[in-house]
Amino acid sequence: MSHAPARLPRILRLVGKEPLLTAGVGLLVLIALFAMLGPLVVNVDLAQIGAAMPRQRPSAQYLLGTDVQGRDILAALVLATPQTLKIGFFAGVMGLGLGTTLGLLAGYFRGWTDTVIRTIADVMMTIPGIAVLVLVATNVRSMTVALMAVIVAGLAWMYPTRTIRAQTLSMRERPYVDIARLNGVGGVRLVFTEIFPNLLPYIAASFVTAVSSAMLATIGLEALGLGPQNELTLGMMIFWAQYYGAILRNLWWWWVPPVAMMALIFIGLLMTSTGMDRLVNRRLRVES
Repeated sequence: MSHAPARLPRILRLVGKEPLLTAGVGLLVLIALFAMLGPLVVNVDLAQIGAAMPRQRPSAQYLLGTDVQGRDILAALVLATPQTLKIGFFAGVMGLGLGTTLGLLAGYFRGWTDTVIRTIADVMMTIPGIAVLVLVATNVRSMTVALMAVIVAGLAWMYPTRTIRAQTLSMRERPYVDIARLNGVGGVRLVFTEIFPNLLPYIAASFVTAVSSAMLATIGLEALGLGPQNELTLGMMIFWAQYYGAILRNLWWWWVPPVAMMALIFIGLLMTSTGMDRLVNRRLRVES
């Protein structure tokens, strides 16, 4: 029988003890609801070029106005927000997943395994990430949301590798790990059945940071015009506004909404990360 229903109230109580975490999660849930339910109440066909009157200020007909290409800004925002969240989520999952696996293996097995993984991670961390991202992105013939997530994830695994390795080095000397070894559990099985579950709170906190970093790197690429040209994202909305001189032409309603949405996303992620960090640190102090 599953113990998930019994654990849920305990998880909710833990979350409730951190007001910052509660506020951050609440804000992210509202943004996710906007991304999921927006197409049900907003005519997203108006996000197509030429679908509306160009350069219209916010009004009852166009709540957030339109751009010079005749796209409704609200409709474009409804389509762009989930795409940006998707890039950040998948890049965070892939980067943190790879980093966690390598960190666990390096920290537990040590020796040559640790040396190889740590050396590669250290060398990669000395290379300017934005330079590599720009180099790869400029040589891709057709950029898509999925491909951008993979490119960003390719440079998002080094820091998680080092931090998870450090945590694993500490946990491998814990009494419950020694007991598992005496019971015949060893190797990779011990890593993923004894050490990994105890790192889940720390990994969850790291995941929020990984998503934030991935989204920041993605927006940086898109601001340079290296994002998906045929798909709407928040970064590409800002790029097109910049490309057509929206600030100089006083078309503030074109660039303010995507900037405001990105600010809300990062504020939600920051509050969630800070709240989870406090929760994890308190738990670690209690366990130690």
